[in-house]
Amino acid sequence: MNPVITLATARRLLTQLRHDPRTVVMLVLLPTALLVLLRYVFDSERLFAHLAPALLAVFPFLIMFMISSIITLRERTTGTLERLMTMPIAKLDLLLGYALAFGLLAVLQVAVTLGVSLAWLGVDIAGPVWTLVLVAVLDALLGMALGLFVSAFARTEFQAMQFMPVFAMPQILLCGLLQPRGQMATVLGWASDVMPLSYAVDALNHVTSSSTVDTDLVRDIAIVAGCVLLALLLGAANLRRRTP
Repeated sequence: MNPVITLATARRLLTQLRHDPRTVVMLVLLPTALLVLLRYVFDSERLFAHLAPALLAVFPFLIMFMISSIITLRERTTGTLERLMTMPIAKLDLLLGYALAFGLLAVLQVAVTLGVSLAWLGVDIAGPVWTLVLVAVLDALLGMALGLFVSAFARTEFQAMQFMPVFAMPQILLCGLLQPRGQMATVLGWASDVMPLSYAVDALNHVTSSSTVDTDLVRDIAIVAGCVLLALLLGAANLRRRTP
């Protein structure tokens, strides 16, 4: 690993995104816009407050998954990745550079989303704010890492989007958003237990309902962080110079 190369990769990607304001706006503002929309669709503070922790996990996860998979695939199909990999650069350095760039955007995205949720939408938290920020950022990074991973198996942007029903939608359906995990059928509960988004939702539910930082919360945060790292390592192992 070379920190100089990693930082240079992150800087290059951020420079490219600066010239693509529509993508940046979608990354930063779309989760917040969806939360505001659902707040008034439900038209019930109690119902929205019940769903808000899961929504704070689902929307950043989904947006980061889509954007990171498409941008990484575009880098490969346009030949940018092939030119970079002719240089003395390790695959992990490249992926970590992407992760750093998207991570900075994830922090901005989470700051806007949480700011609007806490100040305007009436979302209350019982635990420390820093734990809410940490879990939300890790959740966005999870979507980013899985997006980088699946982009290695796609040849077109349309194919990258086809991976969303495979990798993202089952996690959204089984994370506890629609039905508490403990009330699911046994098989679905088992499936939910191996999906990292479930632990992000559990952690956010814990932070909004309890003021204690207990072992369950630490375990959930560690699992999400471990899945982010694992997805990045697998993405580096499967990263190809170009699309065949």
